[in-house]
Amino acid sequence: MKAAVVYKKGEMPKYADFAEPFVQNEHQILLSVKAVAITNLDKGKASGQHYSSENDNQNGFVVGSDGVGLLEDGTRVYARGFSGTIAEKAIIDRNILVPLPDGISDAVAASLPNAVAGSAMALRFRAEIKAGETVLINGATGFTGQMAIQIAKHYGAKKIIVTGRNEKTLQSLFELGADEIISLKQDDETIMAQIKEIHSKTPIDVILDYLWGHPAELILTAIKGNGSFTNKVRYVTIGGMAGDTIQLSSGILRSVNLQLSGSGLGSWTKDEVKLLFSEILPEMFLLAAQNKLKVNIETVNLADIEKAWSAEIPDGKRFVVKI
Repeated sequence: MKAAVVYKKGEMPKYADFAEPFVQNEHQILLSVKAVAITNLDKGKASGQHYSSENDNQNGFVVGSDGVGLLEDGTRVYARGFSGTIAEKAIIDRNILVPLPDGISDAVAASLPNAVAGSAMALRFRAEIKAGETVLINGATGFTGQMAIQIAKHYGAKKIIVTGRNEKTLQSLFELGADEIISLKQDDETIMAQIKEIHSKTPIDVILDYLWGHPAELILTAIKGNGSFTNKVRYVTIGGMAGDTIQLSSGILRSVNLQLSGSGLGSWTKDEVKLLFSEILPEMFLLAAQNKLKVNIETVNLADIEKAWSAEIPDGKRFVVKI
């Protein structure tokens, strides 16, 4: 079969022939793959830089961790792969898959799950968002950040504040449900002053952070208390695009009713992951089928995987490989 194969970590996937995977037990089933999104997670695993990366394999390995395709009976599903998914065939768990509704394309369906997991899981299980709350999304110009705006709105957020560096993309976020924007191209004092002003008028309840690093330091400093009672702020880190470490003052933790947690592979419970497949993803696929979720994707063919893998992805877009 044709597949996107990495022979050495750090190298780009090659369009190559690879042995077709085969079912090894009753829990597995073969999927004819039709579309797979290229995500930062898969890029990180392929490069060996993500904490969930596989060990080296001298025979190479197929990249891709999930995808959309057809079962042998013709049922169209989304599923996680036991084997790499950017290939003509993949092995999936027959008990962990989501049938797709009519009205959603393979490419759109493939683009959603990683972003949904990177936003809905944090909102529901770490932040425990409630209707009427104020949400700040740090780094909202990317594909997952844009999904987070729409999902937070769907879950009842009353006000959504977003940050980012791309001015043009920031302005477009109003159309997705953002109420206020903060440009991270401004100087530190201006950024913190904006956050303080917003926080004083409409206290921020939930912070979803895709950047971490210095922007996180600015936000945490801006919400620092002065000794009076504060509302509870649930701060959830989901990514580290601006750096994996920060300096955090003890005074911030002592002056704010702050819940600091993370959302990602390894942090979710088995029950939460079950709900992702049984409730959250089906709901989001249906919303997309009804045109209630907006996605910005660009499709590429499997044969062009090398070019697509190394291409600079515009803010807010996701590349999807069609097979």
